[in-house]
Amino acid sequence: MKRIGHKGADHVAPGNTLASFEAALEHGMDMIEFDVLRLRDGRLVLAHDPSDAASREPLTLDEGLDIFAGEAYDGVELDVDMKIPGYEREVVSGLRERGLTGRTIVSTMYRDSLRLVGELDVEVKRGWSYPNVRRDYTRSVLAPAALVLLQILKARLPERAARMVRDGECEALMSHFRLVTPRLVRAVNEAGGELYVWTVDDGDQIRRLEALGVAGVISNDPRLFAPA
Repeated sequence: MKRIGHKGADHVAPGNTLASFEAALEHGMDMIEFDVLRLRDGRLVLAHDPSDAASREPLTLDEGLDIFAGEAYDGVELDVDMKIPGYEREVVSGLRERGLTGRTIVSTMYRDSLRLVGELDVEVKRGWSYPNVRRDYTRSVLAPAALVLLQILKARLPERAARMVRDGECEALMSHFRLVTPRLVRAVNEAGGELYVWTVDDGDQIRRLEALGVAGVISNDPRLFAPA
C-alpha cells in the first residue's frame, strides 16, 4: 500500500508548502498529494482554496514542479489535485517538460477534465475523486440527510467506478474513506484500476484499509503509517 502525504504533511507543516513537502520526504512517503488552483489574477498556485492562498505567499505551479523534479524527490510519486477545471493543458505541459508524467496521477472531481488530460498525454494516470463535496456534511446539522445519501452513494459506487475504469475514463478512483467497502475494492481491482482513499488521519483505520487491499491511503500525518 502506498503511503501518501496529503498536501505534503499537513499535520507536520502547513500544507502545499516546501516545508510540508520536505516533511513528507523525511517521513518516507511514497507519494505526495498537492493542490493546484487558479487565482483571479491568472496565476496557477499550490493552494487548496482562495483563502488558503491568501493566508501566505503560495508556490506557483512552476515552482512546485521544479521542486519535485529535483534529485531529492527522485522516485517519489505525485498526485496533482486539480481543484477546478480549466488549466489541464498547463498542468500536463508542466509535468511533461520536467519528465514527471510517468510518476504522476492527475486527480479531479470533474470527468471532463479527466477526458482532456487523457487526450493531452496518455502517460499521465488519471484519478477520479469522489464524491464532489467540499466539506464533511456528516459532521454538520445536515448529518441525518448526509448519512442517508452516503449509503446510496456507497451502494452505487462500485459499479460506477469499475465502468469508468473499463471505459478508459480514468485509471484510478480517489474515494472518500466513508465510501470504501470490500465490494468497492474488488470492483476497482477487477476492472484493472487502483483505489486510493482520502483523507485518513487514524492509524487503526489506515491498517484496516491496508488489510482490504487498497492501492494507497492519503493522510495529513505521515507518522501514522507503519515504517516501510
